[in-house]
Amino acid sequence: MPEIQPGPPGAQPEVLSVPGAPANATSQVVAEFAPAPGVPFAVQEAAPSRGQIRMAARRFFRHKMAMTGLIVFLLLLLASIIVPIFWQYNYADITNVYAQGPSAAHPFGTDLIGHDMLAQVMAGTLTSMETALLVAAISTVVGTLIGALAGYYGGIIDQLLMRLTDLVLIVPLLAILLVLSNRFSKQADSQLFVGLLLALLLWTYLARLIRGTFMSLREREFIEAEHAIGASTWRIIMRHMVPNAAGAIVVNATLTVAAAILIEASLSFLGLGIQPPQVDLGSLVAAAEGDATTLPWLFYFPAAFLVLAILVVNFIGDGLRDALDPTQRGH
Repeated sequence: MPEIQPGPPGAQPEVLSVPGAPANATSQVVAEFAPAPGVPFAVQEAAPSRGQIRMAARRFFRHKMAMTGLIVFLLLLLASIIVPIFWQYNYADITNVYAQGPSAAHPFGTDLIGHDMLAQVMAGTLTSMETALLVAAISTVVGTLIGALAGYYGGIIDQLLMRLTDLVLIVPLLAILLVLSNRFSKQADSQLFVGLLLALLLWTYLARLIRGTFMSLREREFIEAEHAIGASTWRIIMRHMVPNAAGAIVVNATLTVAAAILIEASLSFLGLGIQPPQVDLGSLVAAAEGDATTLPWLFYFPAAFLVLAILVVNFIGDGLRDALDPTQRGH
């Protein structure tokens, strides 16, 4: 049989023929072990394995709490989108039924003004989820970019970016939000403004996590092989380093959704988040705080949806973390 002689990183393997071997043996071995055309051998070794992806997917689907959380989250999202379309009342409509408990006509009851609480809760759920998903998307992009630049380049760039990260971390998050919301009170009632404000303060943990991952990856052989063939920095980061950090990014983004729902609800509860006529779960809970004992449906329905949304997103995050944990591979 022919023998394969390894060469330097990024080079094609050298095949040494053995006397007496079949004529087609060399081509069979090269076809089995040679990398894809145009892809260095060391770089191909670093490419994500489909088997590992399938294994992670199987672990996630077998995680009962995560699957329950995913199903409930999708049901909440779909209900908040579909119910307002087909329900006879809009969240801003005022009926002639005031402070009535749950009934066939109003399953979640009505408030003191006459709003249908089912329409209000569905609209508030959609607003809270949209804001949280916006926060997770923006903060993930910002945190990944800052962490990638700091971890890849190191040196003065790393020091500057990490000092900025530390500065954001040491100041209490809620204090910053209260000051900025009060300072920009005219814009603070906008869903987009609240989402941007939260996103620009929730990227720090991911940035530090990605920095550490990139500092480890930049010393790996497949990164050195990419440098040897003259690959650009953007190609190295996006094609090879970010995919290797995808697990941490996905898990952190999921948990950021839960944190954003809670923080956004806290701002609205304090009167500095999304303002009427737009509603979110936090503002509904705040509006019903004084009537929690006399008109409990006004408080408990939005509070239950708020707690449920946070719980199911955390369940999804826990399932993703267990599925993507490298220490679980092969178990």
